[in-house]
Amino acid sequence: MIKRLAIVPARGGSKRIKNKNILNFCGKPMISYILDTAKRSNLFKKIHVSTDDNKIRDIVESLGYPIDFMRPEHLADDYTPILPVLKYVTEQYMGRGLIFDQIWLLMACSPFTEDQDFIAADKLFFEAGQKKSVLAVTEYPVPIEWAFTISDNNQLKPVNPGMFATRSQDIKKKYYDTGTFAVFPSNYLLSHDESGLDTEFVGYVMKKGSAIDIDDEEDLAFAEKIFTANQIQNKKK
Repeated sequence: MIKRLAIVPARGGSKRIKNKNILNFCGKPMISYILDTAKRSNLFKKIHVSTDDNKIRDIVESLGYPIDFMRPEHLADDYTPILPVLKYVTEQYMGRGLIFDQIWLLMACSPFTEDQDFIAADKLFFEAGQKKSVLAVTEYPVPIEWAFTISDNNQLKPVNPGMFATRSQDIKKKYYDTGTFAVFPSNYLLSHDESGLDTEFVGYVMKKGSAIDIDDEEDLAFAEKIFTANQIQNKKK
């Protein structure tokens, strides 16, 4: 039987949105949505929230998700990449006799991710031979070839001069990391340090409406409007 470990990083001290991981999002702590989605998927042997913050620990445990150990201080600063955190958690469980085949990174601020996303991504992982990591991605809303930089006095400079005249249907689609979840083979995770490689993924394409990355107050306000609208729509069905 395949054993999957879900790790939800949730350190304290978020800068752009205070207490982002546990703030009230449409009636519940933000982190509760991804935890409940993971539970509904029935994929995971263990769901672990990796935190250094006692308040986050208390809220997570009150939601019904016991935390077996805390994250050490040296892995909880503003500069530590996520891979060493995942590796630390995996090794801690190995020391307790719990060996996992897959390590899933689930981001705490992902209230739009659905259990069916996890199930489909797991299928993709097996179709890729269980050796490639899976990254949740979504399509850019417009071609990145049309991008500009902007100066202090609001002057625009095209990143790709002349590409504005190319029709979108003539440009190959591009995708970006949604910041929602990823799947790693356990042996890959344990053999890599720091940030790992960005050339060893297959992409699970999420719907644009499910791929809202909440990084700042503007993102949060937008996400709340979309989430509330979705709830109203679902009640009408």
